[in-house]
Amino acid sequence: MTYTLAEEDYLKTIYKIAERQGVPVSTSAIADLMQTRPASVTDMLKKLAEKDLIDYKRYHGVSLTKAGARWATQLIRKHRLWECFLVDKLGYNWDEVHEIAEQLEHIQSDTLIDRLDDYLKNPKFDPHGDPIPDASGAYRMRYQILLSDLEIGQQAILVGVREHTSTFLQYLDQNNLALGVNLEILEVLPYDGSLRLRLAEENPLLISGQVARQLYVRQITSAV
Repeated sequence: MTYTLAEEDYLKTIYKIAERQGVPVSTSAIADLMQTRPASVTDMLKKLAEKDLIDYKRYHGVSLTKAGARWATQLIRKHRLWECFLVDKLGYNWDEVHEIAEQLEHIQSDTLIDRLDDYLKNPKFDPHGDPIPDASGAYRMRYQILLSDLEIGQQAILVGVREHTSTFLQYLDQNNLALGVNLEILEVLPYDGSLRLRLAEENPLLISGQVARQLYVRQITSAV
């Protein structure tokens, strides 16, 4: 069975919100993320419910059915594989690939995506550090916390970003905050949660609490 581009976009949006905030997902949250009117969201939710892709009760939110979750997961798999291809094979920057992958994710050929996965040597994470589901929908989980949760003196490796906007990713590039970089918390400013970081041999870097809450890190445990 195939679905319209709009239906697929709604399924992926519901999946992403549920992944971050839990279920049920509110109509207003979907409208905000998709930048559309709540009335339009309600109309689409009714269509998706009729196709058994979501469980929907008005005023009680929405959750994906097993079929809906499976379809959404495959969309995310395609999106993240295409991002890997664009960055690793075509030389795009990580801030340039989201919109292109949004278009490519709607290609329906499972064979193409499986071959793409093999061609890329089956990556587990995309250029932004997000896990890539396999053909069955399973994906590797890893231990990660927000940079804002670290304390003074703790060290970590940057492994992912929550925000994927071009302006945010460009800001990270300008400050040498790339995935894989090692950092240490030198200072936490109590007023707004800003962090002063040490990155390798560079001068200390001050970032806002807002930025720190958009970065995932894996803490480095000091050897005893």
